[in-house]
Amino acid sequence: MKDSEIKHQPSCKDENQTGLLSVTEAQARILDGVTAVTETETLPVRDALGRVLAQAVTSPIDVPSHTNSAMDGYAVRAADLPADGVAEFPVPGTSWAGRPWLAAIEPGQAVQIMTGGMMPEGADTVIMQEHVEREGDTVRIGGGHKPGQNVRAAGEDVTTGATVFTAGKRLTSADIGVLASLGFAEVTVYRRPRVAFFSTGDELRGVGEPLGPGEIYDSNRYTLFAMLKRLDVEINDMGVVRDKRELIEQAFREAAASADAIITSGGVSVGEADFVKQTLEALGSMSFWKIAMKPGRPVTFGHIDDAVFFGLPGNPVSVMVTFFQFVRSALLKMSGEANPQPIYTVMAHTTSALRKRPGRYEFQRGVLEQSSPGEFTVRSAGAQGSGILRSMREANCFIMLEPDQSGIEAGQPVLVQPFQNLI
Repeated sequence: MKDSEIKHQPSCKDENQTGLLSVTEAQARILDGVTAVTETETLPVRDALGRVLAQAVTSPIDVPSHTNSAMDGYAVRAADLPADGVAEFPVPGTSWAGRPWLAAIEPGQAVQIMTGGMMPEGADTVIMQEHVEREGDTVRIGGGHKPGQNVRAAGEDVTTGATVFTAGKRLTSADIGVLASLGFAEVTVYRRPRVAFFSTGDELRGVGEPLGPGEIYDSNRYTLFAMLKRLDVEINDMGVVRDKRELIEQAFREAAASADAIITSGGVSVGEADFVKQTLEALGSMSFWKIAMKPGRPVTFGHIDDAVFFGLPGNPVSVMVTFFQFVRSALLKMSGEANPQPIYTVMAHTTSALRKRPGRYEFQRGVLEQSSPGEFTVRSAGAQGSGILRSMREANCFIMLEPDQSGIEAGQPVLVQPFQNLI
């Protein structure tokens, strides 16, 4: 057979392959293909940080529960204040936070009051203690004060029956404080999505094991584990699965029986030992296989029974890039979060030339810096090979280059996607 007669298989290295799914199409197809977990659990409020509310929360009380003072000072009736000059007010007592003055204020009186102290009946204004002169049981107050000043009305923050949080809210530290201020000891949240993941490859060895000829340490499971930890999901690390069809099929069945999502790294290309794609097609359904992007072209998405499946490439950088661009948002949706915080982008001027061939969307690793308020610069994080994990360690952003873009000269604006503290 002549060379011209050899049937060429599509390669993940082929820069010119056409008809591949775009990044935005892949993202949309994934989000359409995942659903939120519906099972719930009730937790103590202290244990609910980062969890997603399964029910709306309405306030059982007014916050604050009573009209109180915003300052240390003297509670008076605004009608008694002098328009000009100075007036004297007898001071019958003090309203402390937690120990209120329970008697009604009489005309012409001034009750000393502390920050948070309940306003006496009849009082409507607080004069700061720095703005009075006190002598014994009398204070002197001048003019120029506004009625109602330095007073916090009952229900000013939250009224009884008001919706404080809607279902789908991921709880922050401040949210935990709000729940406590309303008297909630427990809260109902969605259970965490269960994620099973494993690496494939005969060449992979675990950390701490000796390396033989041609073997490498399996770093992908460690980066995947760390990225999953940031998303507050239940994690099942299934280890390394050898490049045997029956072993990969067994791992698929085991993962699908207990997990909501399955993630693999490696085995999604076209080599003779790349069984992930074949096994997915045999046991479940495949939505797509390749995406027009670099790095990370061979990404597989599909379903096995009720579990969603993400087949990520084997190269370490490709694993991190594809997880951030596709898996992260899917898991946030699966957690029940109604409005996940979008990954923001900024425009920056590159201080280094960027090499790129047209045809694919590229996520180059960069270092983003703020040069002045509202102005950003970015430079390449160095060699951009998909196996050079150092480029991710040194970077804090992706430089997002459109398919039709070619080489970028220094000084040109580029779109940048920061990822520091997100992966």
